[in-house]
Amino acid sequence: MNRHVIAGRYGSADRVTIRKQPDERITKLNLLSPRGKLNYGIGDTLENLAKFGIFPSEIGLDLMVFAAHVQAADTYILRSSESQNSWTRELRLVVPVSDPDKWTAAASTLKRTLDFLTGDIWLVSFRRRPASATTLVPTGSTPLAGNPFDRLQLFSGGLDSLIGAIDALEDGRTPLLISHSSDGSTSGAQQACFDELKRQYPRSQFDRLRVWTNFPDVSVRGGTEKEKTTRGRSFLFFSIGIFAGTGFNTPFTLQAPENGLIALNIPMDPLRLGSHSTRTTHPFYIARWNEILEMLDIPGRIENPYWNKTKGEMAASCGNKALLRDLVPKSLSCSSPTKERWRGKGVQHCGYCLPCLIRRAALEKGLGAGVDTTTYTLKNLKKGVLNTEKAEGQQVRSFQFAVERLNRNPNLARLLVHTSGSLSDESTARQAELVGVYQRGMDEVNEILQGVRTKAK
Repeated sequence: MNRHVIAGRYGSADRVTIRKQPDERITKLNLLSPRGKLNYGIGDTLENLAKFGIFPSEIGLDLMVFAAHVQAADTYILRSSESQNSWTRELRLVVPVSDPDKWTAAASTLKRTLDFLTGDIWLVSFRRRPASATTLVPTGSTPLAGNPFDRLQLFSGGLDSLIGAIDALEDGRTPLLISHSSDGSTSGAQQACFDELKRQYPRSQFDRLRVWTNFPDVSVRGGTEKEKTTRGRSFLFFSIGIFAGTGFNTPFTLQAPENGLIALNIPMDPLRLGSHSTRTTHPFYIARWNEILEMLDIPGRIENPYWNKTKGEMAASCGNKALLRDLVPKSLSCSSPTKERWRGKGVQHCGYCLPCLIRRAALEKGLGAGVDTTTYTLKNLKKGVLNTEKAEGQQVRSFQFAVERLNRNPNLARLLVHTSGSLSDESTARQAELVGVYQRGMDEVNEILQGVRTKAK
């Protein structure tokens, strides 16, 4: 096991000494290129926002820089070799910011948020940017009053974000869609869905901020292998949206469309406890984000408009179901869409991972049987017996186990909704609705699993 420090530097003139303990390893993030442009996609994002007439604040830029530290740590520090239990890493960030006092006041909440999100042990500290980097965000010469956007909305290329975009456009809204990717499959789905939306709504001035983030100069222990779990990716995704929002010069809301079942992400069985269930839009996580924004004096909030709907209910209530049917195969929900490349297959849905199962169930429930034209590697769940010792049967059996457990004791749902994270920020009424969305979501998946056989072979 090794403890790791990720420390950002603003160019060669930034020579502050970062102290470390004997068992810590330091990885430096070079935040400025030799030409003075911000690295890791941040400079490109600033330029693209300027084209929209959006000029973020310096505190907004600090958030992007902080998120880059998080992303680098989460991506390049391997759980298998850098932790005692092959999961929990000890990660320390030292981030140069414009206002260290303000950021230090939020440090404990930032740590709590990251600990919850990734299952690691984080320490965060801040120092002042060097004098040469005091002002890094350009100032716009024209006010934002002429900007057409009336909301910010995450756009991942998945089915939920596609429904969210269609609903916004059908309501006559003009969203700035926020996309982030670090691989070609995700980026391709985002672009394909966006292009079709532009064709469908030619009179709307909505647009998309596309951010590509990678760290070509980052190497931990001399290697470039990447960590595959990447539980912290939503921190960067949210940060991009908030970064853009700080340029709106008015209170704003960042919409994070996600169905309630996935947002809760309750473990299907005891083997999926803790960090093995993602928490990217969990109510506790979003509540901590809103707490952070208040501490940083950023006049924004993050909301999930579909927190009390199942994925099937989202599809059924979509403002333009005909368009949704057409775009379904272009969206991407699979947790590992490139897993079949070794067999010569391209990017496609496996059909048996947890997100694929929820997707298949939702489309049948919300749009009707036989409407789903997605290409699945496992086309027919009922053809043969699925091997629970292999990936194709593991998630199916986990769902079956969870449904059987819930059917035996329906009241168990009131306890299970608390297993993936605290709901202490939610009112009694909202907690009751979360119980309902969990039960209905499980019922949706159970419908497509009728007659599906699983067995250890």
